[in-house]
Amino acid sequence: MKRYFFTLLAITFTAFCNAFSSINQPIKTIQDPSYWQQHVDYTMAVDMDVKTYQYNGTQRLVYTNNSHDILNRVYYHLFFNAFQPGSEMDVRSLTIADPDPRVKDRISKLAPEDIGFLKVTSLKQNGEDLQYETVGTILEVNLATPIQPGEQVTFDMVFNGQVPLQIRRAGKNNQEGVALSMAQWYPKLAEYDFEGWHADPYIGREFFGVWGNFDVSITIDKNYTIGGSGYLQNPEEIGHGYTQEKIKKTKGDKLTWHFLAPNVHDFTWAADPNYAHDTLQVPDGPLLHFFYKNTMSKENLDNWKNVQSKTVELMQYYSSNVGMYPYNQYSVIQGGDGGMEYAMCTLITGEGSFNSLFGVIAHEMAHTWFQFLLASNESKHEWMDEGFTSYMSDLAEDFVLNKNLENPTKGAYRAYIYLAKSGKEQPLTTHADRYAYNQAYGISAYSKGEVFLAQLSYIIGAENLKATIKKYFEDFKFTHPKPLDIIRTAEKVSGLELDWYLIDFGQTTNTIDYGVKAVEDNKITLERIGLMPMPIDLTVTYTDGGTENFYIPLQMMRGEKPTSATLISDWAWAYPTYTFTVSKPVARVQIDPKEAMADINKANNSK
Repeated sequence: MKRYFFTLLAITFTAFCNAFSSINQPIKTIQDPSYWQQHVDYTMAVDMDVKTYQYNGTQRLVYTNNSHDILNRVYYHLFFNAFQPGSEMDVRSLTIADPDPRVKDRISKLAPEDIGFLKVTSLKQNGEDLQYETVGTILEVNLATPIQPGEQVTFDMVFNGQVPLQIRRAGKNNQEGVALSMAQWYPKLAEYDFEGWHADPYIGREFFGVWGNFDVSITIDKNYTIGGSGYLQNPEEIGHGYTQEKIKKTKGDKLTWHFLAPNVHDFTWAADPNYAHDTLQVPDGPLLHFFYKNTMSKENLDNWKNVQSKTVELMQYYSSNVGMYPYNQYSVIQGGDGGMEYAMCTLITGEGSFNSLFGVIAHEMAHTWFQFLLASNESKHEWMDEGFTSYMSDLAEDFVLNKNLENPTKGAYRAYIYLAKSGKEQPLTTHADRYAYNQAYGISAYSKGEVFLAQLSYIIGAENLKATIKKYFEDFKFTHPKPLDIIRTAEKVSGLELDWYLIDFGQTTNTIDYGVKAVEDNKITLERIGLMPMPIDLTVTYTDGGTENFYIPLQMMRGEKPTSATLISDWAWAYPTYTFTVSKPVARVQIDPKEAMADINKANNSK
């Protein structure tokens, strides 16, 4: 185990702020000059007892109200309180028809020493004591003085916590023996935007946070190695130039690790006494860090070694196809309960096959762009997070592993169509916690969200989609984009009207079903059976063996995608049928031959 690895990363906070010179100012986007978002600066110090898994902490939070509103209250998330018998997360898992197998009834059976908690013992606003109440996973705070628009205030907090047994995302002693997976470990100020406060209880889904800077000091047993968000500021104090014996003589039983993370909306760390640590430089990119248990089998250790060069390729792929990764490091850390994205890092389980390890890294790294840098609200728009990530990671896996699949997103189409025909689908506007079935949430967020982008390529053209993704990133990075932002970006790139697509596919459960109704010599009649409109690609095979591709624009798009197919007249949605003639007798007609459209009944797509 090496403790001097952070030497290459020790750079000053001044340099960070120079790199992100606008982070203390309201963000002004190209799309909306009136856009604003709140800003926080956290300074936290925690002391962890690795025997009891309890910790004491202090937090100074400088909050800038960039809104136009007067704030009379604020809210904090206390995520660890979810891991207590009787919590909302516990009861929801006990009552939902298909509980998450990682949770099931495990919270209800936690012993007192294995529950999680976050307790605030003191909170002041600009030095004045505040009244507050803990309500499950939310701290409700009445302010001593309202926060005026443009005002900056300081909150000083004293808190303590207990790390729960690893059940969901964070915890102690996960199934692979990692001691501490410290995600959602501190009182985190809730986000406030033009929609108001987002103080959602932690029931099982994901997160939304305020952009800002984090200054975090973690005091822990000297035998532990820490990996996570932020740049280490004191490598010489935690081991640079020292032998382990000298550390024991000069540093006592504990060491303090000091990190700075600029312009992020969360801070996560993991720690273990048996972490191996490797680094690998991405050319013209960040330094990659890999933290994994050195006690694993040789096969697993080999997988962790072999996946590192592929992780470099993943970073290069995403930076080329979405936008440049803006930080100087990224860490892949064994921990958690599967895979979960965080600021400048991911926690993943690490004892699976090489393909499993690579696949999880590919997905979680893609999240750096879709939700971390493009920080959509995962509770309200989970499909923008999971779906866009799934789309990009499927393309990246296909490219990096040279699979050369004809359609890397085919599995997502198959899953979505299954859900659409199951009777269990809910609109993508459903809050992430309000799905009746976990399966419906998973397919909606991951698969239908992925199809949203893949099918958009069918609608506006592949090159236009590539340009849309890059422009979306460039225009909305370090902000909180909404669903309309991606569709308006696509409109600006393609010149087409696309509001219908967001409405039908993103806000309803309307389905696509087009069919070939009749073929008579050289006359073809198509029909729209489903409620959702679409432009149509089709291939006609003539009786002489020749083929011809046709493109039928959707009238409400007010234009056409780039195509080499024969362009024929528009199809207006209200007309259930569409008839056209061709120059020669027809042998066969095939709608959407590449199956790029999420048509729920492909049996009637040809005749």
